[in-house]
Amino acid sequence: MAEPEATGLSKDRLLELYRQLATIREFEERINVEVNAGRLASFYHLSSGQEANAVGVCAHLDNPADTIVSNHRGHGHCIARGADVQAMMKELCGSSEGLCKGRGGTMHIADIDRGLLGANGVVGGGPPIAVGAALANKLRGDGGVSVVFLGDGAVNEGAVFEAMNMAVVLSVPAVFVIEDNKYGEFTTGAYMTGTGDLRARTESFGLGVTEVDGTDLFAVHEAAGSVIDHARRGNGPAGLICHAPRFHGHFTGDPEDYRPEGEAAEARRDSDCIKIFRARVLATGQLTPDDLAAVDGAVTEAIDAAVAAAAAAPRPDPVDVAADVYVSY
Repeated sequence: MAEPEATGLSKDRLLELYRQLATIREFEERINVEVNAGRLASFYHLSSGQEANAVGVCAHLDNPADTIVSNHRGHGHCIARGADVQAMMKELCGSSEGLCKGRGGTMHIADIDRGLLGANGVVGGGPPIAVGAALANKLRGDGGVSVVFLGDGAVNEGAVFEAMNMAVVLSVPAVFVIEDNKYGEFTTGAYMTGTGDLRARTESFGLGVTEVDGTDLFAVHEAAGSVIDHARRGNGPAGLICHAPRFHGHFTGDPEDYRPEGEAAEARRDSDCIKIFRARVLATGQLTPDDLAAVDGAVTEAIDAAVAAAAAAPRPDPVDVAADVYVSY
C-alpha cells in the first residue's frame, strides 16, 4: 500500500483546521448531552459527521466582504466562520448575552460582524439571501463571495431553483454548497428526488459543479478553494456537492426508525471525518498524537466553559419583548 501524501498545509494550518473540526464535534455532542439531561429545551439539528464541509469551505473565506448563509443544521457553519462558542451557547440557552440576545436560538443564529448572515429555519430559504449578498458584492466590486449551505432535501425547493437560475443570469459570486447526508428530514434522497444525479441537475442551471467526499477534509478544502476562487475572480456562481453522513437523527430525540439498523454506528466507525483527518496527518508525520491531544484538551475546556457560562448567563427582561422587532425609519 502506498504511503499517504503530505497535505501541503503547514503545521499551524493543520492544527487550526483540526481545532475547528474538534470544536464543532464537541459543541454538537455536548448539546446532545444537555438536551438528554433536560438542561436544554427545543429541537436541535446536530451536524456531527459533517464537520469537514463547514471547515473546508470556510477556510477560504478570508475577505472581510465574504459572507455565509446557513440552514437549520448550522452550528458547524457558524463555528467554522468564527462565531464565539460561548455567545452561541448562550444563544441556545435563550440568554440576553447570546449572539442574537436570545431571540434567534438554534435555527436563527447570526453574526453580521463575521459575515454570518444567519442560519435559517426555512428549508431552502438561504439561497435567495446568498444571491442577494453576492449581487451586493458584485455591485460594490469588493471581491467578496457569498456561500450558502443547503441540504440534499432543500434542493427540491422552488426558491432554490430560482436562486440558482438568478445567480447564473446575473453572474454573481455565489457558491452553493449542497451537503448530501442522504436524508431530507426523515426521507431518503432516492425517494424524494426525481433524479439521483444532483450534480447534473444543478449543472443544468448553467453553473459548474464539483462533487467531493465530504468525509475527507483535505478533499473538501481543495475543491472549495477552487470553486470559491472561480466565483471570486468574477466568473459567476459555482456549486459544490459534499457527501457526508449525519451521525444523529434529523433532530435531538429523533427515534430514527426510518434508518437501516446500524447505519449510524457504521458511519461513526467508517466515515468519521475527524478519524480520517487524524489518520492522515499522523501517517504523514505532520502532526503527532501529543499535538492532537493538546487540541482536544483545549477544546473540551472551551466547551465546558461555554456550557457553564451559558447556564449562569442572564435571561432577557420581559420589558424588552418588543425591542429589535420593528425598525423605525
